[in-house]
Amino acid sequence: MDLDQLAALRTPEGSAALAAAAEVAGGDPLAAAARLRAAGVPAGLAAAALAQAELRRRAAGKFGPEAAGMFLTRPGLEQATRRVVADRRAARLRAAGVRTLADLGCGLGADALAAARAGIRVYGVEADPVTAAMAAANAEAVGLAELFTVECGDATAFDVTRVEAVFCDPARRAAGTGRRIFDPNAYSPPWDFVTGLAERVPRTVVKVAPGLDHALIPAGAEAEWVSVAGDLVEAALWCGALAEVPRRATLCKEGPPVNASGRAGAPCNQLTGSGNAEATVGAVRRYVYDPDPAVVRAHLVAELAAELDATLADPSIAYLYADAPVATPFARGLAVTDVLPFSLKRLRALLRERRVGRVEILKRGSALEPERLRRDLRLAGEAAASLVLTRVAGAPTVLICQPLSG
Repeated sequence: MDLDQLAALRTPEGSAALAAAAEVAGGDPLAAAARLRAAGVPAGLAAAALAQAELRRRAAGKFGPEAAGMFLTRPGLEQATRRVVADRRAARLRAAGVRTLADLGCGLGADALAAARAGIRVYGVEADPVTAAMAAANAEAVGLAELFTVECGDATAFDVTRVEAVFCDPARRAAGTGRRIFDPNAYSPPWDFVTGLAERVPRTVVKVAPGLDHALIPAGAEAEWVSVAGDLVEAALWCGALAEVPRRATLCKEGPPVNASGRAGAPCNQLTGSGNAEATVGAVRRYVYDPDPAVVRAHLVAELAAELDATLADPSIAYLYADAPVATPFARGLAVTDVLPFSLKRLRALLRERRVGRVEILKRGSALEPERLRRDLRLAGEAAASLVLTRVAGAPTVLICQPLSG
């Protein structure tokens, strides 16, 4: 996609091509292209429209119905914040009194649009001309052009004194190749600029990769890890006056967007703490809990253990064990029926004796490959079980479990 193609798609003829492409997207691409050309759509316009239609179809899971009118790039879609997460962040900014916001590296505008929906005036900066133009087009498409404007330029040159708060989502993929960048110093804008924002702007939020090293978290910042339906999707650093706690794990569900209070729509559960506490280590007990990845990455396993009256069986493995079942949004619970030192022969014999033909396999601290183990077990029968591959006091162990009802 280039600027000329984007301009063509925004003409009446382009809109008609996009509508036609939406009807055939998701099927055979050659047949879809042939149908558009047969309808009189020029080949170049047909290709651009079909590419957008396919991206919009994929984007529906992130952005909901609004995806049908957005302009997208594949890298931009992959890196864009899910709507439920962006709306929650915007609601928190609005609740903190933010009225003007700079989005430095705004991409396609997912976070900026969420902030604008919350009533915040957003100034977006994007280095790539096509992406900047798409972000502006997306603002127009959803009727937020008065609240979200975009300039194409260098995010590091933006005058942050113009706004009350800054949001920055540095690019973590290499330009041209799309490869992930794991070294924060190679981000764009660079990490020293990103962390320096907190010293220049009293309220700063930085979106970072969920694998961020805790040692890189600026002093005094709140680090939040966010999961959606059990999928760890991002981390964010809340700096200055926005920092409320040292560590936070936020678990969201897909669903309708939240309102300005952050309380309506799809619920988000939050667990907070210091990130430095350590859980007690003890024996395997009647129930095992597998914490949500946001809880694990936020180093809040000890806080969850306190809520569940649970302990670890190995200080380096984030499975929690308790004597009683406790309903919690922060972990999945299983009832433990058997605890075995790992032995393929013994495990296979026990599952065969119980006519177990279906297993789910969970693992932490085990080098075993679940699919290879599944083949090696040679299962047969109608019963089902959950296998937890782990370590107990350093020893390879398998737990045979049943999911808790409800």
